[in-house]
Amino acid sequence: MSILIDKDTRLLVQGMTGREGSFHTAQCVAYGTRVVAGVTPGKGGQKLEGIPVFNTVQSAVDSTGANVSLIFVPAPFAADAVMESAAAGIPLVICITEGIPVRDMLKVVRFLKTRNCCLIGPNCPGVISPGRCKAGIMPGQIHKGGSIGVISRSGTLTYEVVHQLTHNDLGQSTCIGIGGDPIIGSSFVDLLKLFEEDPETHGVVLIGEIGGGEEEMAAEYVKDHFAKPVLGFVAGLTAPPGKRMGHAGAIISGGGGTAGEKIAAMRQGGIHMVEHLGELGRTARALFGR
Repeated sequence: MSILIDKDTRLLVQGMTGREGSFHTAQCVAYGTRVVAGVTPGKGGQKLEGIPVFNTVQSAVDSTGANVSLIFVPAPFAADAVMESAAAGIPLVICITEGIPVRDMLKVVRFLKTRNCCLIGPNCPGVISPGRCKAGIMPGQIHKGGSIGVISRSGTLTYEVVHQLTHNDLGQSTCIGIGGDPIIGSSFVDLLKLFEEDPETHGVVLIGEIGGGEEEMAAEYVKDHFAKPVLGFVAGLTAPPGKRMGHAGAIISGGGGTAGEKIAAMRQGGIHMVEHLGELGRTARALFGR
């Protein structure tokens, strides 16, 4: 099993005819994902690599039965793209776009509360269930099917962690980049709940970073509700206060959000922690490989 996406996923790509959208659509198709439609306003009726393009999400859903949307729409229009997919009844939206204004994301969050729609991202690498489906920009070849879930705020660190897991013969059930912006759709806790319910996920790796309170909330949830082993890493141990480190959400402010505080909270929650990324693979093998 996997969570969010699987071999039956019918993927729609918003912004498929653009440079990034067309390239990554081809990569998803090559991986084996069923990409059934693209959406670019004004280009309906065209085809890209045999995939039909529609003017609206609703017309694409009506014609193809698409049930997941992958968004490569430019930042000024991406919030509207998310809401268009949710309004069309798509239950899962994955937004790759970086740089969406916070004000726009506040509108998205409010809108999604009225819809049965799960948002992953924005500013994320997407979701992959190895050997089944890829909906994002991650390099598929480093992944291996298995029983370890991965949830990460950092796309690049996701790739490094997955590489170490695969190198240590630890396959993954589903790997999810939740995004590094201050306001995102799904949280660590949201996804931990799904992994807890998945019988084929036997453990989870959590990759955090400075800023916000995601890791602390995850620690509380693991302590009280999560029975499977969890391995954690927090990037930014040496980051100075007030400096943004890569992601818009990765900033220490108000005297909180430091890596040290997060590591301490996660340990108190029963999460096994590594402070040096190079140790993660062999630590995971000892924790999950028994």
